[in-house]
Amino acid sequence: QVQLAESGGRLVQAGGSLRLSCAASGRALSNYDMGWFRQAPGKEREFVAAIKWSGAGTYYADSVEGRFTISRDNAKNTVYLQMNRLEPDETAVYYCAAPTTYFTAQTMSNPWQYTYWGQGTQVTASS
Repeated sequence: QVQLAESGGRLVQAGGSLRLSCAASGRALSNYDMGWFRQAPGKEREFVAAIKWSGAGTYYADSVEGRFTISRDNAKNTVYLQMNRLEPDETAVYYCAAPTTYFTAQTMSNPWQYTYWGQGTQVTASS
């Protein structure tokens, strides 16, 4: 099975940018579609972005479309989330995750479809 570890979260001013990384170990990342989710205090975990195993397809929540970019480097076993123009209400713990099987358009945004999760990285956008 694959182990995931996020990094790159920190305090940033609203309107600023961050790049999160998700490093995989145990198995090659190229075996997995990948997703990014976030969870704010008192709220449910929500879908942010996803990418197919080959990198050929990327998908975004409406709220981040045009500001966030998901990418991957399978040679480095790493997935990235570039976040621009961060807003205070996007303060949350950000998680990367991998499903056991390739996701579909119907399943990619559902956290219950993902089996492997990192420990999360805190992103705080201050106003």
